[in-house]
Amino acid sequence: MSRMDTKKISIGGRTIGGGSPILIQSMCNTKTEDVKGTVAQIHRLEQAGCDIVRVAVPTMEAARSLREIKREIHIPLVADIHFDYRLAISAVENGADKIRINPGNIGSQDRVKAVVDKAKEYGIPIRVGVNSGSLEKQLLEKYGGVTAEGLVESALGKTALIEDMGYDNLVISIKSSDVLMCIKAHELIARRTSYPLHVGITEAGTVTAGNIKSSVGLGVILYQGIGDTIRVSLTGDPVEEIKTAKLVLKTLGLRTGGVEVVSCPTCGRTSIDLISLANQVETMAAEFDNLDIKVAVMGCVVNGPGEAKEADIGIAGGKGEGLLIKKGKVIRKVPEAELLNALRQELLSMGGSL
Repeated sequence: MSRMDTKKISIGGRTIGGGSPILIQSMCNTKTEDVKGTVAQIHRLEQAGCDIVRVAVPTMEAARSLREIKREIHIPLVADIHFDYRLAISAVENGADKIRINPGNIGSQDRVKAVVDKAKEYGIPIRVGVNSGSLEKQLLEKYGGVTAEGLVESALGKTALIEDMGYDNLVISIKSSDVLMCIKAHELIARRTSYPLHVGITEAGTVTAGNIKSSVGLGVILYQGIGDTIRVSLTGDPVEEIKTAKLVLKTLGLRTGGVEVVSCPTCGRTSIDLISLANQVETMAAEFDNLDIKVAVMGCVVNGPGEAKEADIGIAGGKGEGLLIKKGKVIRKVPEAELLNALRQELLSMGGSL
């Protein structure tokens, strides 16, 4: 759950802040002008458990495409805008549930106000996004480079600008690829604002590096009770972002539901292809999002049952056969080729639905 003292903000029928569940976001890497391709990717993200999706709006054609995309999807749609205030206005008019802007690159105050007035007219929130790569020159000079303090001052200055224009339906994000800087910035800003915070480590990297950096950063920030919605930024299939975000929240106890798969690291006693089996179990288990259980995949029948006793159900491999285990007790032997299907049937019998 998010902090109770943050402001509640509604995004296309979903709510963040004020103790609401922490929602997971992602961003399409399709061309928004390609409506069919974008919708197809959003459907995959929805199926994976994405709560809110963002798309880039670099052209007027992309802005106009939002209307058709909205008709085909089932989660809130956020428009990501840079530089051209007219794109933000068009995105709002074409049905965006939220817009993400950096007022510093939108232009004059008159242009920022035109965007704010349009958001106010349609009643949609604005995410004020500040990244370490877009920090203002005066703040770079003041702090001697990019710092957590500079990110916070920039974000609060921009929210104050929009507040002075008569609007406070706002979400703040302050992102950096520097994990420790990002953590410090969130610790600082959480003490100085009640607006909900969108948390993420920007430009985190490839799936491997990005998962590690995001998990560390998000884990530390969320564990302190900071953050209302999150995004794991990966250079890869955005569906992978959802998988990681769900596991981060589940590991911290901030979200229930879904099967957690634990598996041993393999050793010389292992006589089955445990790596392949564990990956197959993880893929299969993702289908049972309505279950809130732990599944163990163990490499040998010697230690497997004991090591898997904390799991609700598990399998342990042997030579040509394996064991099906419930709460550490062996319930039957199964031929190796049938282990995966036997586990699937047990999940179904435990109330799992596909």
